[in-house]
Amino acid sequence: MTDLAWIDLALTSARPQAMGALLRYFRDLDMAEEAFQEACLRALRTWPDKGPPRDPAAWLIFVGRNSGIDQVRKRAKTRPLPPEEVLSDLEDTESDLADRLDGAHYRDDILRLLFVCCHPDLPATQQIALALRIVSGLSVRQIARAFLVSEAAMEQRITRAKAKVGAAGIPFETPDALARAERLGLVAAMIYLVFNEGYSAGAPEKADTPFCTEAIRLARLLLKLFPAEPEIMGLTALLLIQHSRLAARFDADGQIVLLEDQDRSRWDRALIDEALVLIDKAIRHRAPGPFQIQAAIAALHARAATAAETDWVEIDLLYQTLERLQPSPVVRLNRAVAVSKREGPEAALALIEPLAEKLDGYFYFHGLRGGLLKQLGRYAEAHQAFDRAIALATTSAEAAHIRQHLDSMQCEAAGGAMFPAP
Repeated sequence: MTDLAWIDLALTSARPQAMGALLRYFRDLDMAEEAFQEACLRALRTWPDKGPPRDPAAWLIFVGRNSGIDQVRKRAKTRPLPPEEVLSDLEDTESDLADRLDGAHYRDDILRLLFVCCHPDLPATQQIALALRIVSGLSVRQIARAFLVSEAAMEQRITRAKAKVGAAGIPFETPDALARAERLGLVAAMIYLVFNEGYSAGAPEKADTPFCTEAIRLARLLLKLFPAEPEIMGLTALLLIQHSRLAARFDADGQIVLLEDQDRSRWDRALIDEALVLIDKAIRHRAPGPFQIQAAIAALHARAATAAETDWVEIDLLYQTLERLQPSPVVRLNRAVAVSKREGPEAALALIEPLAEKLDGYFYFHGLRGGLLKQLGRYAEAHQAFDRAIALATTSAEAAHIRQHLDSMQCEAAGGAMFPAP
C-alpha cells in the first residue's frame, strides 16, 4: 500500500459515519458535504506527517464540525447566525466526541444519512445518484459515466435531489423502533437499486462499475449496524452471489452468457462461501423475507456444480413463496423459468401469457416468451416476440443476445415451414 493509499482507505471507510454525524449537526446536505471535504483536505495535509488518529471518523467529525461552524460565522456578516439548537453539540473535546460515537448516535446517524438518500419523493435514479455521491463519495464524473449522461446533467440531477430533500423537512430526531424498521426496509431497497444499476449495465467493462462494489460495501455496513436482521443478511448474500459471477457473465466478444452456460470455475468462490454462511444464519431466525428468499434461490444455483444439477423443484417452491410474500408479474416471470425446467415450455408459457398486458414494455418478458415459443416450434410467433424484445433492449449486449436466438431459430426452421421475414 502506498503512503497515501491508507489515507484514502481511511477516508472512504469513515465517510458514512462522519457524513451522518455532520448532517445531524448542520441539518443541511451541502453544508455537511462541504465540512467533510474540508476535513479530508486537512487530513491529507496532516496525517502523512503526524500519522493516523486513534479514531479517523471522530477526527473528521471534529474537524469538519469546527470548519462548518467557521463557515457559518463568516456568512453571519450578511445574515443572522442560526440559533444555538441548530448548531447542536458544540463541545470542543475530541475525546468526548469519540466516546459519543460509540453510543446510540452511531447507528442512527448512518441510518439517517442512508434514509435521506432514499427519500420516497425522489425517483430511483436520483436516489442512486445521491447515495453514490453523499454516502460513497464517488465523483460526479464517475456517476455520470456510469449513467451515460454528461457531468453537467448529473450535477443538476444531484442538485435537484438535494433541494427536494431539503424542502421535505425530514425530521432529525432519533427514530423509534417502528420508524427504524420502516427506514431499514427503504434503505435496503435503495442499496439493491444501486447494485442493479451496475449489474444490468450489459457489457463487461460497464458491469464492473463502482455501483456493484459500492452496493456490497453499503450492505456490509448495514449488516454491521444491524447484525441480527435476517433480511439484511439476505440482501448482502444476494449481492455477493450475483457479483460472484461477473467474470463468467460475458464471453470474449462481450456477449451475454446465460447462467446455465457459464463457466462455473470462473465464479468467485470466496464471495459465494461468504454468502452461504449468511444465508444459513438468516434461515435460523425463521423470519423469511423477500431478500432471504431471493438469496436462497441464488444459493441453489451457486451450490450446483453443473447446470444439470440445479434443484429446479426447490427453486420453483421458493418462487411460489416469494410470490405470496411479494406478488409481482416479474416474480411470476422468473418462476416460469423454473416451471419450464420442471414441466416443459408449454406449462411455462401458460403461466406467463396472462402477464402480456402488464409486461408488454419489459424486455425479459418478450425474450423469455420467444424462447418458449421457439422450443415449441412456433417459429412465427417466436420471431415476433424476439423482434419486440430487440426493440425494448436497453443495451447492445441484450439486443445481440436475442439476435443469436433468431439466427439459431432460422437454422432450425430451415427444414420446415419458414416464419415470415421481419
